[in-house]
Amino acid sequence: MVISWWRLACARTGSLSSSRTRCGSGGARATLRSVARELGAPVQHVRRYVAQTGGVRPRPAARSARHLLLAEREEVSRGLAAGWSLRRIAAQLGRPHSTVSREVARNGGREAYCAHHADAAAYERARRPKAGKLRCRPELLAAVQRGLELEWSPEQVSQRLRLEYPDDPSMWVSHETIYLSLFVPARSPLPPRLTQRLRTGRAMRYPKVARQLSGRGRLRGMVPLHARPAEADDRRVPGHWEGDLVMGRRPSAVASLVERSSRYLLLVALRDGLKAKAVQPALRDALQRVPAELRRSLAWDRGRELAAHAQLTAETGVPGLLLRPEEPVAARHQREYQPAAPPVPRPQRGPPPP
Repeated sequence: MVISWWRLACARTGSLSSSRTRCGSGGARATLRSVARELGAPVQHVRRYVAQTGGVRPRPAARSARHLLLAEREEVSRGLAAGWSLRRIAAQLGRPHSTVSREVARNGGREAYCAHHADAAAYERARRPKAGKLRCRPELLAAVQRGLELEWSPEQVSQRLRLEYPDDPSMWVSHETIYLSLFVPARSPLPPRLTQRLRTGRAMRYPKVARQLSGRGRLRGMVPLHARPAEADDRRVPGHWEGDLVMGRRPSAVASLVERSSRYLLLVALRDGLKAKAVQPALRDALQRVPAELRRSLAWDRGRELAAHAQLTAETGVPGLLLRPEEPVAARHQREYQPAAPPVPRPQRGPPPP
């Protein structure tokens, strides 16, 4: 076998043992790929050998230089006994005053602070792995599961627990902890089926920042809503419109244009689909039928169907296509709780008039 031959070769040279030590040492931490490159062996063979012989030697436990030492905690205790302020103690230690303030607050305050007890508590808090809060509190786990079963978002569950248990912080949990329990099956006490109760229905969470770097799906040249003329706020001056899509069963939809002053509704049939190249000419034809003095502004959400808003502005003469800067969260909630409408019938194109 290849692995037997390779184990014999590594036993002869002893190079894998030293490489294993470097993988777990506290200095420059090597990776299995770099070890395989150094030995001239396939990385899957190195990974298999390390797994069969006990794994990588763990890094020796050591406290970070950012954390307080026992000697520094004793200085804090002596400063408190002498009646010093926290800022004076921090200046004496060369530490930020916020570090000393948190240290004293989490260990009983000025009256009950003890250096040895604080150091032992810090050591226990730093030990890993630690059991999650949901796994340690069955009643908290049951409350979170009930909220998710009702199709509440983790943010709603977290805020609801604070309202129901205002005097019991042990029953509070952050929404990030709930997300982590849902999307990391190895440490999740929640059933995996609950991911289907989320609004997205995904079994995997995608990082938003990483997705924004590519620039795909983002509207360019957006004008914020607060740049709209002030005359549109009181609805006295006609000519300011608000638009959105009314979705049926895909791909059927219509565009709605509502004039803010008169509440006049203009429905635009989208015969050619929901893409920007189909929505832009349909809106252009509808707005060009409106008198010029009634085309003062148009507000829309951040839907990608209006990616060609600059071209629409140039063709219709609207002074500026105004896009709302906030995310359309309310629209997502409305789509969740409102049943889907039947398909919008496609209008039949008759023969041209004689």
